[in-house]
Amino acid sequence: MAWIVLFVAGLLEIGWAVGLKHTEGFTRLVPSLLTAASMVASLGLLGFALKTLPLGTAYAVWTGIGTIGTAVLGILLHGEPATVLRLVCIAFIVAGIVGLKLAQ
Repeated sequence: MAWIVLFVAGLLEIGWAVGLKHTEGFTRLVPSLLTAASMVASLGLLGFALKTLPLGTAYAVWTGIGTIGTAVLGILLHGEPATVLRLVCIAFIVAGIVGLKLAQ
């Protein structure tokens, strides 16, 4: 159950990271409120998952999910470059998350 909670927390981290772009410096009310809500929910779920998961593993997985998702959405939604090196680095992050899960 804690892994599912951690995964959802990671998805919410993607939401607030991408949401920051749309707040335009917190000058737009609705995106700012949604981003703040996603931040609070993401951290709350991370805290819940940490009740049973090791700190280093859970935090690395949480940030990894956020990093991968944010990079992919930056490519898909904002036209950021999808260079081979960038995609290889994303693959390394995925490998690291899988490795941490297997080593847990």
